[in-house]
Amino acid sequence: MSQTQFIRRVVKPVVFVAALGPLTWLVYNAFWGDLGVNPVETITNYSGIWTLRFIAITLALTPLRWATGFNPLTLFRRMMGLFAFFYGSLHFMTYFILDHSLEFSGVWDDVVKRPYITAGFTAFVLMIPLALTSTQGWIRRLGGKRWNLLHRLIYITAMAAVLHYFWKVKLDTTYPVYYALLVGVLFGVRLWQRAAKRAAALSRVVPVRREA
Repeated sequence: MSQTQFIRRVVKPVVFVAALGPLTWLVYNAFWGDLGVNPVETITNYSGIWTLRFIAITLALTPLRWATGFNPLTLFRRMMGLFAFFYGSLHFMTYFILDHSLEFSGVWDDVVKRPYITAGFTAFVLMIPLALTSTQGWIRRLGGKRWNLLHRLIYITAMAAVLHYFWKVKLDTTYPVYYALLVGVLFGVRLWQRAAKRAAALSRVVPVRREA
């Protein structure tokens, strides 16, 4: 069995099961009635923080691949992105169903009037096209260049998610600041890599001398 086959058949299923861990924790504690005095708030906060964590993991995989030279890390990028969308959907649906009883008018009022809801809703909406176009079929339809351009929305998603977290907690912003720094570093690494590629490409251009 090759390394790639081993990762696809063994490692990826293990990672998939591990990524379901937060959901398992919620279901287990909901079953035993151990979600605290405000279960809705617990589910909302827990699913939200795991959404942000999976966004950060998704962003970190490419820089880790560059740093380690371990190319099979790309095999996990789509999975992590889809888990970010999954927990983001759970986060939004908890808010939509349990807080607003499926009344979108109340949600829209919050989006317009409450900045942290505006940021969170923006992050969730931006994840929808990323999740829908995550398949190989959509890569072929859009073409690699347009697909990569679309999926740069992940950085705007990450920044909006961090703002959502920062504005929501209000008092102790320690953890939101940590996530903001992490997202900033990952974004900076990507910009540095793009600049390095451009510089390398320019250095390979040999000017053509005209003969007199």
